[in-house]
Formats: sequence, structure tokens, C-alpha cells
Amino acid sequence: MKYSATSVMLPNYNLQQTCGLLRSLGFDGVELRVRRLAPGQENAAPSPWGRHLTDLSPDNILSRAEEVKKVTGDNGLALAGFASACSATDLEQVKLLAEGAQVCGCPAVRLSCPRGYDGSVNYHELYGEAVEAFAKALQITRCYGVKVLLEMHGGTIHPSASSACRIVSSFDAKDLGVIYDPQNMVVDGYETIQVALELLGAYLAHIHVGAHRPEPGEVDEMGTRKWQWPACPMGSGLYNYPKMMEVLRKIGYEGFISIEDFGADRSDEEKLRGGIEYLRML
Repeated sequence: MKYSATSVMLPNYNLQQTCGLLRSLGFDGVELRVRRLAPGQENAAPSPWGRHLTDLSPDNILSRAEEVKKVTGDNGLALAGFASACSATDLEQVKLLAEGAQVCGCPAVRLSCPRGYDGSVNYHELYGEAVEAFAKALQITRCYGVKVLLEMHGGTIHPSASSACRIVSSFDAKDLGVIYDPQNMVVDGYETIQVALELLGAYLAHIHVGAHRPEPGEVDEMGTRKWQWPACPMGSGLYNYPKMMEVLRKIGYEGFISIEDFGADRSDEEKLRGGIEYLRML
């Protein structure tokens, strides 16, 4: 197994600073955020889902490919993947990402389904759209030798291993895989760890790790307790990481485990250092 971190959690670091920090902490790779900015964010303060000082996007990744290869190589880091926010329906952007990934030597790009899930559209309609969209996107990415990743996430039709597997199983595992995301599952989509990982099988392509824990909130007028899910160190969260590592060893997983921690209670360096030390200890 190899350890990386997503640069989505490092908006205040440029590319050299990001890679230098990960190298100093003993990481094996980096998962680079490659996304377009929303209009009006060009001069906004850096934030995880807004402007980043790395400033990598589908529109400049090809022109900056040599820089990316040099900086990551000089710091001894492999590229674990591109963390894009691109829909599988945006074929022009899919092509830009795939071409940039190929030139950078990046093996995989994350794409999303056409729409999320909020209960207003029936699951079966969204499922049909997703399969159709990925079929078209893979016709592009396959030509560049780049794998597509679908992340398990709340607010989608794929919050669990089984729901994600239903989508990707329509395709070859060499072309489309799943990002297993434990911290997303504690709120929505949890399945027994070994069952989930065995079910994904060859479709298990990448792992995101971080943690949340439940905290009781107010009780509403009906007497129902509301719950909150603040971020916390992995050892303090609800998900059983020792069990995950045990199962990953058992099934022979050799991919990346990528830290994705947006907790505001610790510095970026503290989150990364504590995370990789915990994982290596396990």
C-alpha cells in the first residue's frame, strides 16, 4: 500500500510547497486537485472548494505537465490521481483531463455522475443517466490509457460500496474504478467493511481516508435528536480503520490510501503528520 494526500485540503500551498510538505512527512504520492474555478473566484481567498494557489485546471494542465512532472519527481512523489470536479457528461473537459493526465503520467481521473441525489428525481432515472454518461466518457479516457474513478459520496446515488459497484460493474475494471471513502460512509452509505471491500473486488481503485464523529445536537419539537458530524483525527472517528487495514492486507490491496482531512481544529501539517503516522502504525 502507498500513502498520498489530496491537495484539495491544501488551498494555501502552491505546487512546490504542496509537494515539499508531503515529501518531508514521508508520503509516497500526491492526489492533485485539477479543477476549473467558478466565475468570480479568480481573486478570492484560497479555500478547499474555491481558489487554490496550485492553480491547476483542465485548461492549463497540459501546458504545465512538465512542471508537474519535475516538481513531483524532484520530491520523490508519484501522481495518485487528479481530483477533478468534472461531470462525466462534460466530454470536452474529460478530454482535457485525460490528455493532461497522460502527459503527466497520472493514472486516473475522478469524474462524477451527471446529477446528485436529493430525492426529487427517481434513482432509476439517475442510474440510467450515469451509465450512459460513463460509457461516453470512457470512449475518450480509454484512448489515453487513463482510468476513471467514481467516489463514494453522500448526496449521490453511490454513497455505498454496493451502490457504486452497481454503476461501475457495467464496465471493465481497468477503465473505471471506485474510490472507497470511509469518512463519507459514516453519515450515509455505511456497509460492513470486509463485505464492502470484497464486493468491490477489482473495482477498488483508490481510497480516501479521514474521520468524523457523531455529536448530539438539539432535540426538535417532535422529540427527535439532531446529530452533527465534525471532523476529527482518524483514531477518534466512528469508522474502524484498524479493521480496514486488516482487510486491505488480506485482499492484497496495493493502491494508494489518500488522506483527505478538512478538520478546522488542526493545522494542515498536523493533520497530514498525524494521519500518516496513524496509518503506518496500523
